[in-house]
Amino acid sequence: MKELKICELIELEEAVPRRVEVEGENLALVLVDETVYAIEDTCSHEDVALSEGEVDIDECALECWKHGSLFSLKTGEALSLPATKSVKTYEIRVTGEDVVLVIE
Repeated sequence: MKELKICELIELEEAVPRRVEVEGENLALVLVDETVYAIEDTCSHEDVALSEGEVDIDECALECWKHGSLFSLKTGEALSLPATKSVKTYEIRVTGEDVVLVIE
């Protein structure tokens, strides 16, 4: 298992998505209720960045800005149409002030 620091916790704002590139992949990082989530930053319905969308705190989901599909930040599951396919999720740990991606 490998851990890779991707940013500091202070760089994230509550419920504001942030795009980061890690080893050639784009991820959307989202801080919700003191937990940092990371999901694939490309909508499974259309090739647009999820990090440009809005966070639905009640659903703990990220909304695609183009067509309104919701994706669970916990599982990557597509929660609403038009998306029907899930997106990848990534394991994140907060170590001190560092946001770390766990790579298996």
